[in-house]
Amino acid sequence: MSVFSHPEFLGHEGVGHEGVGHEGVGHEGVGHEGVHFVHDPASGLKAIIAIHNTVRGPAVGGCRMWPYADEGAALTDALRLARGMTYKSALAELPFGGGKSVIMGDSKRDKTPELLRAMGRAVDRLGGAYVIAEEVGTTVFDMDTVATTTKHVACTSAGSGNPSPYTALGVLRGIQAAVQYKLNRNAGDLDGVRVAVQGLGQVGYALRHSLKELGARLFVSDIAPDRVARAAKEFGATPVAPDAIFDTDADVFAPCALGGILDDRTIARLKARIVAGAANNQLAADRHGAMLAERGILYAPDYAINAGGVIEIALAKKGDATIRERVEGIRATLLEIFGRADAEHAPTHRIADRMAEDRFRRAA
Repeated sequence: MSVFSHPEFLGHEGVGHEGVGHEGVGHEGVGHEGVHFVHDPASGLKAIIAIHNTVRGPAVGGCRMWPYADEGAALTDALRLARGMTYKSALAELPFGGGKSVIMGDSKRDKTPELLRAMGRAVDRLGGAYVIAEEVGTTVFDMDTVATTTKHVACTSAGSGNPSPYTALGVLRGIQAAVQYKLNRNAGDLDGVRVAVQGLGQVGYALRHSLKELGARLFVSDIAPDRVARAAKEFGATPVAPDAIFDTDADVFAPCALGGILDDRTIARLKARIVAGAANNQLAADRHGAMLAERGILYAPDYAINAGGVIEIALAKKGDATIRERVEGIRATLLEIFGRADAEHAPTHRIADRMAEDRFRRAA
């Protein structure tokens, strides 16, 4: 196995400027501490581990397995995801820094126990600077395999387990906060609110179940037709073609799939007055947050609303009641962001960035 760092990115102020798809990544000297490229010919593992910031603690972040078009696309994703984890943990005031790993491959075809054990060895070589967890394309059972070769792992079946229910709870509270703030509804009232959910994975499933129970009208899309059919059958959701979800006449657009979906083209098509969902890195570039604000669309910054999972990892040993109490706090955090954004005439994502940066800089 070979593991080597890419010094070009270490502490580089410009990491992520437009080329990575987020103008704010690494701004004001907040660069990535390390980018590690991993290759294990025996198992076929090709991966990247990105560590953005460890000021508040070890860089905790999931391992995404995805059939990237090339190494450049994988690097872009790893850098953006790692940066997002720093801001997510800081905003939630957790003792974690931010990191992420990506495995280049098809999780349904290329994933093997040997590959996962090799990934564990790569993580172990970093000596605890990075703690791996499950993400898109990996599972709790995969983390059990990774745990056979490193102790620096979360989301195992013997540990914190699957964080998706807590992520979904936080997103639900975030949607309720946004609806209260933007649509002048009573706190928690979602009766009749039209929600377009993009992506029906574990978080999307739990979210749509809760939304339906609270009386929301659901419109759903996914690249997997069977998931859409299941949502239509179980929840009476209206199926929508994947690309047409942006045109849905909804009150809330909830992106719960992959990131980078809010760009010039899609924002211009949105009919929703609120964007609030579980996906990471929803903005294709920093300016798209300003574009949403200019259109009068209230944006719940992704790393603020989807922090339930990492909160669960941090507080797993303290039990469900403690975890839920902290996840419930996401609602208050978002209401503070919305209020400050209006008072300062600034996009919500920039207010969230400032709040997070204050918190991890104080730790420094």
